[in-house]
Amino acid sequence: MMRQPAFRGGGGRFGGGRSGGVRFGHGFPMSRWVLRLMIANFAIFLLMAVRIVPAGAIEWLGFAVPLFLTRPWTAVTYMFVHGGFMHLFMNMLALFFFGPPLEQKWGSRFFLRFYLVTGLGGAAFSVLLYSLTGPTIMVGASGAIFGLLVAFALNWPDAKIYLYFVFPVPAKWFVAGLGALTLLSTVQGSADGVAHWAHLGGLVTGFVYLRYGERIGRFAQRALYKERPAPTRRPAPTRRPPPPPGRRRRVDGDSLDEVDRILDKIRADGMDSLSARERAFLDEVSRQYQQTNGTEKKTRTH
Repeated sequence: MMRQPAFRGGGGRFGGGRSGGVRFGHGFPMSRWVLRLMIANFAIFLLMAVRIVPAGAIEWLGFAVPLFLTRPWTAVTYMFVHGGFMHLFMNMLALFFFGPPLEQKWGSRFFLRFYLVTGLGGAAFSVLLYSLTGPTIMVGASGAIFGLLVAFALNWPDAKIYLYFVFPVPAKWFVAGLGALTLLSTVQGSADGVAHWAHLGGLVTGFVYLRYGERIGRFAQRALYKERPAPTRRPAPTRRPPPPPGRRRRVDGDSLDEVDRILDKIRADGMDSLSARERAFLDEVSRQYQQTNGTEKKTRTH
């Protein structure tokens, strides 16, 4: 069995800010999914703290690359498990400050989807950077929180974030500096017990999702559901409806030629020279002519 290393999670210190006269934090109305996510995270922490949920359950809830195939749910559950109270508190504090304005701007459905996607991005970076991270169990919502940070900076780049609650820094520069520090810590493999690669995954995933998400979605839809042109079929030849009962078609040109031939024969040799077939043909042509002529007369009188 794999030896369980020290748990790693994200951390950071964030301050509140003002943007356009709107107060964040307690002055900003709490949004639906921010409140639900905070309750879920604190509830799981308390259940584990009082041993209602055993501490060993963290192996089944935390994300570890070697165990992912047998425990795929951990790509989501790791976001709701934290390694300590300060780890939980700092993540929930950032969610409290930056979540409500984003949920109000986007709507609850998109906000929740973005939160989960960026959290999954943190897990995905653990897979991509496994050669650097090693068999580590990762816990914490920091990947999703860093996704919210980059989203906040893209929407309100000049809003002031109070670093350590004292120093005002524009959101765009705060997130840019945080991203550079996170990338450096990931490459150097910092041994401070913090999963910097998850932070980096949340930042990158959030940025790509907001800037190129629709384009990637359209490309994936075209690739998965290619519209094949419908085969061109020649229209079936239209058939004339059969003539109604009791009505015959007009005498065509060949029949008229045959009539002329028979009439010439009558003039030359008399009626007795006609065969039975020729007599029957004349009777048929005469009957067709009478029926057609009668129909046309009726049509004109209407």
